[in-house]
Amino acid sequence: MRVPALVRRIALIAAPWLLIIALWYGVRASGLINPALVPAPHLVLERFFELIQGRLPMDLWMSTQRVVIGVTLGVSAAVPVGFGLGWYKGLRSFIDPVINFFRALPPIALIPLVIVYFGIGEIAKTVILFYASFFAGVIVMYEGIAQISPIYVRVARTLGARDAEIFAKVIVPLTVPHILTAIRVALGVAWATLVASELIAAQQGLGALIQDASAFFQLDIIYVGIICIGLIAMCMDLLLRAASRRLVAWQDRLA
Repeated sequence: MRVPALVRRIALIAAPWLLIIALWYGVRASGLINPALVPAPHLVLERFFELIQGRLPMDLWMSTQRVVIGVTLGVSAAVPVGFGLGWYKGLRSFIDPVINFFRALPPIALIPLVIVYFGIGEIAKTVILFYASFFAGVIVMYEGIAQISPIYVRVARTLGARDAEIFAKVIVPLTVPHILTAIRVALGVAWATLVASELIAAQQGLGALIQDASAFFQLDIIYVGIICIGLIAMCMDLLLRAASRRLVAWQDRLA
């Protein structure tokens, strides 16, 4: 009897998560780690349902809002900068060391300066997320643009295309996949930076939830916060991947 394709797909998706849960229970039962330091998955789930009736929805909203704003601003600035660096080799050679210098600086190291210059409000948190998103997006963009073969432009010119037509019908379509990749990478970096940004006197947000829970050694709440960050980031990435498949379907037709 053949297993329907949908059932196989669901089983393949569920299998690694079930394995993780089984390992989680196994580690807790093994005695290698004090069970008090590893809350059971069902206890974490119970805490989630308890928090979802209280502060968790607002924490989810605030963190998601901060990440979306930071990534939107960061990628909006990164796309033209990355395009310029990728398209003009002379500019890339000139500015590349500066980009790599700032890219290597962890956002958490900048928190004291951000507090001095921007205070402890939402602007400071947005600046941290913007910083993380911008440099991640720039690197992806200029590496991608630099790999675009100039033969496409030469062919378009040979066929009589004007500069405006070349930009609109050749360069922009070739750039779209790299923009989408830059957004995906920037989102991942922003969610990884979220807890650091919410160290700046945040009262709400998943990072604040984790910080508050750590002060009282509430490990189950810490697990809830971490899992929520991972799930939201994963859902955003899945949406972007779906959008990418639709927007760059022409690549499959060319392949």
